[in-house]
Amino acid sequence: MSKYMYSTANLSDKELKEQGNRLFGLRKYEDAVNCYSKAIIKNPDIAHYFTNRALCYLKLLKYDQACTDCRRALDMDQNLVKGHFFLGQALLETENYDEAVKHLQRAFDLSKEQKLNYGDDIAALLRMARKKRFTIQEEKRIAQEIELQTYLNKLLVDDRDRLINNLKEDNSFTEENIHEIEEKCDNYLTELNTLFAKVEEKRRKRDVPDYLCGKISFEILQEPVITPSGITYEKKDIEEHLQRVGHFDPVTRVQLTQDQLIPNFAMKEVVDAFLQDNEWALDY
Repeated sequence: MSKYMYSTANLSDKELKEQGNRLFGLRKYEDAVNCYSKAIIKNPDIAHYFTNRALCYLKLLKYDQACTDCRRALDMDQNLVKGHFFLGQALLETENYDEAVKHLQRAFDLSKEQKLNYGDDIAALLRMARKKRFTIQEEKRIAQEIELQTYLNKLLVDDRDRLINNLKEDNSFTEENIHEIEEKCDNYLTELNTLFAKVEEKRRKRDVPDYLCGKISFEILQEPVITPSGITYEKKDIEEHLQRVGHFDPVTRVQLTQDQLIPNFAMKEVVDAFLQDNEWALDY
């Protein structure tokens, strides 16, 4: 029996959890996992033991194990912020973006309901998950558009060949007739591919500029306000920050009160103009 195993043999589940916390702080994640596992064996009804071990698994890049522990914790407590947060992280790493967004959004909502201060950690990860999901959706959309363009081009060429063959079978055709058919088809092909080229140009622009997003939630600004420091925030986010965290500007750390917030109408116009031309951004 190792010295480590002997030193934890007679500890209670709470003591094992505390030992795990100390080992985690020392970045000894495997040893911390062992402590949390022993705590779980002694008391498997404490959800936090599972989320503690899940965080170790995240550090060890063992995402499947992290997912399993988070789900077990959430089976015991559906309102556990860390359960949803860590599960969202693990799902993001395993490219399960839809489910990652669902759990990170739930973690974000619960942290506000329970007045827990996670800083920008959950919001930043939620935005990342949404962006990765959006990128995957964009790739699928682009592939479908390319497939459609190829198919329509083939239809036009096949139709041209069919018309020319029918004309030749008639024995009354002239080279001018064939030229007319070919020219008509070429015009259709040009118009079709020009249309898709315009779509391609818009596709390259499908990105939300950072300056249109709030500094706290990282979401597109809906009701922008500006502080005396010149920083623009989403109104509800900065008001919540002032109430929960403190009366200071999150970026500049300068003292700030709610009555100093001024509606940023210029930014609102910019955002509205962008959304009018890019409705897809509402799901970004």
